[in-house]
Amino acid sequence: MLRTIDLRGRALTPAELLATVPRATAAREEAFATAAHIVDDVAARGEAALREQAERFDGAVGHDIRVPASHLDEALEALDPAVRTALEQAIARVREASAAQVPAPVVTELSPGARVLQRWQPVRRVGLYVPGGKAVYPSSVVMNVVPAQVAGVAEIALTSPPQREFGGRVHPVILGAAKLLGVTEVYAMGGAGAIGALAHGVPDLGLAPVDVVTGPGNNFVAAAKRAVAGLVGTDAEAGATEILIVADDSADPRLVAADLISQAEHDEQASAVLVTTSERLAEDVRAAIGPRAAATRHAERVAAALAGPQSAVVLVDDLATATAFSNAYAPEHLELHLEDPRAEDFVHAGAVFVGPDSPVSLGDYLAGSNHVLPTGGQARYSSGLSAATFLRPQQVIEYERAALAEVRDAIVTLAEAEALPAHGEAVTARFDAASASPAGADAEPGVPA
Repeated sequence: MLRTIDLRGRALTPAELLATVPRATAAREEAFATAAHIVDDVAARGEAALREQAERFDGAVGHDIRVPASHLDEALEALDPAVRTALEQAIARVREASAAQVPAPVVTELSPGARVLQRWQPVRRVGLYVPGGKAVYPSSVVMNVVPAQVAGVAEIALTSPPQREFGGRVHPVILGAAKLLGVTEVYAMGGAGAIGALAHGVPDLGLAPVDVVTGPGNNFVAAAKRAVAGLVGTDAEAGATEILIVADDSADPRLVAADLISQAEHDEQASAVLVTTSERLAEDVRAAIGPRAAATRHAERVAAALAGPQSAVVLVDDLATATAFSNAYAPEHLELHLEDPRAEDFVHAGAVFVGPDSPVSLGDYLAGSNHVLPTGGQARYSSGLSAATFLRPQQVIEYERAALAEVRDAIVTLAEAEALPAHGEAVTARFDAASASPAGADAEPGVPA
């Protein structure tokens, strides 16, 4: 079921390790061409394009694309009490952890009267995508909405695919979660078309363009974010899920197998990778996967994901190579099942789960961390969704006259070096006699007016 990549006995450079990483690259390339076309169609034809896409991809016809308030009220009223309690617990934990991501304003005084204020401003309006194709993700409502609220975003628009079994409505559990969080602007739109609608706006639906689009999804949703990047801000491409487990002989093969399967059930394109120094563990994990995968509800989906080119067992000589491979892969989810886990060595990962009692499923729901994470190797340079996603660092510069005089000559020198003399003149003009106040009232002691 899982193919084997044997790297034992080979000394590989980081570039060579990267070349061995199992990826479903063809699927991602195909997804981008399709997603870009869908986004362009929504930009050109708006609601008409969205309705055609809903019928084609979701089997929904004649539904309310903009969700009426009554649907939200009904969904919250019908929400299973146990589900509501679990969501409330998740909300509280994610809210507390997200609050720690909001930096406090900082004033740096470089010299008397020379101040730079660092502050973080929330974006005005965001569009949050919640998947709803092969599974239902009220947890993704929490993971998207709470950090935006903590950051201070004023307007939140949420979208999720229409469900044929619910007459084209967004899944009621997703609606209930949205209402629980106070989100009232919700749209029944899915896939790449929803990303295009959020980015371009749809006047006929009263949907104004947003400033930032976030949220997980399949490869088409991730590709659509790439297509609208630059028009709007986006989080990292959170496409088909990935789990990479680094394990040694101390690992429990039953737990490793269970965790690989847990992520494989998301999608046929999900990636499940085990990197180990132990051939015995690899064999035991394979043996454990067989009956467990066959018995799970989404057995066909799991089998397809585990048999795909994006999944593998990777055999290595030592932990140093395992660490180097993981850092080259830069997985969305990294689990460490090691006798001596050194999380600080694993520098490229969306989130790191340390020890046998920290499964990815914990992070999916109730760890307090965010489960919207970069995929496809983007964890080398991107981070998961957080309050910071919705904040823009902004600098406010305030210099008094004496402080400007202190750096006047250096500014003029650099301006001349760059052949931009007007830059220097903009500073010296403030010290020309003609620009001074009549009595030189603005002059600081010892500074020429």
